[in-house]
Amino acid sequence: MRKHVFLVVLFTLIFTCSALAAEASILVKNGSRGEDVRHVQELLLKQGFLKGDADGVCGPLTVAAIKKFQKAKGLTEDGICGDGTYYYLSGGKTYKGNKEKGSRHKNKQQAEDMTIPSGRALYVSASGYSAHDPGNSKHTATGTLVRKGVIAVDPKLIPLGTKVFIPGYGEALAEDIGGSIKGHRIDVAFDTHEEALAFGRRDIEIIIVE
Repeated sequence: MRKHVFLVVLFTLIFTCSALAAEASILVKNGSRGEDVRHVQELLLKQGFLKGDADGVCGPLTVAAIKKFQKAKGLTEDGICGDGTYYYLSGGKTYKGNKEKGSRHKNKQQAEDMTIPSGRALYVSASGYSAHDPGNSKHTATGTLVRKGVIAVDPKLIPLGTKVFIPGYGEALAEDIGGSIKGHRIDVAFDTHEEALAFGRRDIEIIIVE
């Protein structure tokens, strides 16, 4: 009986992790193909940064259009549309994949009511963590509690005290550090161990609020 319950819990956790990992994540760069690219191209066309057709292929013209948009918004001009760039491009929405079309009307009012923070986008590798993870302390390196809304950073890249915005997560403060947190890597704090596991590890674009 215990084995059966364990397997059910394990399956549920794996399913939840997979679902959350697939949500609110987009990466369009040179050579990318598919519906994600087509969707980004449609937004660029609508806002006048791209000319031609939305063909679903990210080539030099699409990369140049992304850079042009990033420059207009004061973002890092890398020609890559990740979650941060997409947040600005879509008017304050997080990417929902195939659900995007069906939720446009529902999200329209939310986008109008949302204030998009100004700043610059930064591409990082992020992992979820919590105070309840084995071996973790309940306090950050700056003495605050580990909780949702905190990130661990490399102070050489992101100074402690920096405010960031993570699409799909919200605002956070750089209050923690870690021995393995070097360069373009951050840890994103959650209130529970389960939430941290569900977030897992993913490459995302964050916005350094200025």
